Amino acid sequence: MPQNQQIVLDNRPIGEATVANFKLVTTATPELADGQVLVRHHYLSLDPYMRGRMNDGKSYAQPQPLGEVMIGGTAGEVVESRHPKFAVGDTVVGMGGWQEYSVVDGNAVGMLRKVSTTHVPLSHYLGAVGMPGVTAWYGLVKIIAPKAGETVVVSAATGAVGSAFGALAKARGCRVVGIAGGPDKCAYAVNELGFDACVDYKEHADAIGLSKALKVACPNGIDGHFENVGGMVLDAVMLRTNAFARIAVCGMIAGYNGAPLPMANPALILVNRMKIEGFIVSEHMEVWPEALTELGTLVATGQLRPRESVALGLAAAPEAFIGLLKGKNFGKQLVKLV
Repeated sequence: MPQNQQIVLDNRPIGEATVANFKLVTTATPELADGQVLVRHHYLSLDPYMRGRMNDGKSYAQPQPLGEVMIGGTAGEVVESRHPKFAVGDTVVGMGGWQEYSVVDGNAVGMLRKVSTTHVPLSHYLGAVGMPGVTAWYGLVKIIAPKAGETVVVSAATGAVGSAFGALAKARGCRVVGIAGGPDKCAYAVNELGFDACVDYKEHADAIGLSKALKVACPNGIDGHFENVGGMVLDAVMLRTNAFARIAVCGMIAGYNGAPLPMANPALILVNRMKIEGFIVSEHMEVWPEALTELGTLVATGQLRPRESVALGLAAAPEAFIGLLKGKNFGKQLVKLV
């Protein structure tokens, strides 16, 4: 059995996460038991939710244990199998974590899923046609539930979730406006992803300035918003919302380092009779087949052209992850392991 490089959480961050919170180790891969599958990971997914798991505090999921392999989505191939449903060479996605190989119980529901790379590249199953894409689908379809012609906004618009949200919303006849950081990302949102407009939050010092820019981009107000960031961005959006606006809260990356995120104008929730709903996509597995089918079609037909930032080698994962939290990635952040 091969030697396996792994990255474990060595210590918990105080304030901002750093590369020093992680440790690279090498272990022996155990022999397979009946029903188990050995997967060689080709790609590792890096996602903002991982930062919350690093804290030892109350959240929707248990904290990442110290000394154990960091949690994370993976895509790769079966290199050995003692399970009848999986054969050597099968391309699969799962939650293999920050490591080169994983041993998976082939009978465990939802732990390993075979995928086809005929029309969709393997890496996209960790982004547009994976958890991030389904996250966008659920927030749009089940919470915002837009009508054709309505205006919807998404923060972190060029990331894995935001780009999928844009394609899904355009397919439903919406005016889609992104919020992103920098002129290159905003140009990509409009020219490649098909957004109707994109506002560069880095050009604005506060929520009032950002809100004025949103007024120009959303002349008919905002009917639905998908929130990945929180803080100033959410305050700015709320100032532009219409009556009966719906806000799907997916992430609050502005507060992941422990700083409080006060809301500037909570009275707007009442004034505009807003619906604000947070959600965790893993709690809604019933929608995944429908969502993945639509997302796969959008990618295969070119209606969704996801962009990826790819770090090379497992040792590069911590630095790439820190960069993701600072917005340095452009599109889905991956680590290529093969």
